[in-house]
Amino acid sequence: MSEFRVELKKVVDSTYTVEIGQGLVPTLIRDLKDGLDGGVKKLAVITDSNCEEPYGGPICQSLSDAGYQAELFVFPAGEKSKVRSVKEMLEDAMLAQGYRRDCMVIAVGGGVVSDLAGFLAGTFGRGVPFINYATTLLAAADAAIGGKTAVDTPLATNLIGLIYQPKKVYVDIDTWKTLPKEHIINGLAETVKHGCLADMELFEYLEKYTDRILACDPEACTYISEHNCAVKYKVVMQDEHEANLREILNLGHTVGRAIETVSDYRLLHGEAVAIGLVAQARLGCTRGYMTTEEVERVSALLTQIGLPTTIPDYIDREELVKKLYTDKKVRDGKLRFVFQKHIGSVMQFDDGRYAEPIAEEDIRKILFDM
Repeated sequence: MSEFRVELKKVVDSTYTVEIGQGLVPTLIRDLKDGLDGGVKKLAVITDSNCEEPYGGPICQSLSDAGYQAELFVFPAGEKSKVRSVKEMLEDAMLAQGYRRDCMVIAVGGGVVSDLAGFLAGTFGRGVPFINYATTLLAAADAAIGGKTAVDTPLATNLIGLIYQPKKVYVDIDTWKTLPKEHIINGLAETVKHGCLADMELFEYLEKYTDRILACDPEACTYISEHNCAVKYKVVMQDEHEANLREILNLGHTVGRAIETVSDYRLLHGEAVAIGLVAQARLGCTRGYMTTEEVERVSALLTQIGLPTTIPDYIDREELVKKLYTDKKVRDGKLRFVFQKHIGSVMQFDDGRYAEPIAEEDIRKILFDM
């Protein structure tokens, strides 16, 4: 019997820039020509059917005009497309067009696009570089930044995926002006979450300037984008692979993802997260982590924005309770929640963890009362 030790210690620099601005396509092309392309000339522009005409198609054409071999790959819009079969369809389409390891993926769209295209990039040819060109507030606040990529399964959302960082992220605020108002409202849920867990200044800004943000005022949108990036950066820098601290970015998501799935995606992601934020705040209040006034303040901000704070009547509460057990934070069959500590901070518990085990009956009481 013999052994051979394989030493594979690595020092990896995954640094990238988040560019926040207006009309960033020329900046994207300039960056590619300045070396961001890494010498790659074949670009796969992945987008969904909602973004194809206003963004994906024009960006693909601009890249072609700049001398790149760029082709557009489109999938049906919506959370129901964020599944393995659609990823496989896109991969097969790219392979059929001659794409191999000598390519780069450019994801143009919202959170579903960045999640799906990022996961594809991380596995295609065992990993090709990718860029996120975020066209929604939700993607700019959350999905496009931090490197978490995933697809959904019938059991729950985001169970299959990997951490794979982009080469750069573009947050083009001009694209927000073309979104339906409900999608601006939907995207603000993750921004509220960031204020709740780490940025009181951001939370107060949202309270004061909701109307300006909903009107896509460039100054207001730039402000919240910068603060969203700062919150995520501080967390991801310390815990890229969600060993502990990064779990705080799941604030409101234990209930939120479960509601999203049980609703069969009738609720948008941000709408479901908003309800989840209220649920964790109410449960946290029973444990002394928040005051009644703070819970009401969180709920009032979500209502002011236009987000729901109660569970729709069509949601089966028993099914919802069962669905909680599909959350990634479940350990040894026990539910675990991330909790706010007042507003602008999160609870850290005695063992250094940020997610606390809770009894099913405790969250059951909250859910049946919402």
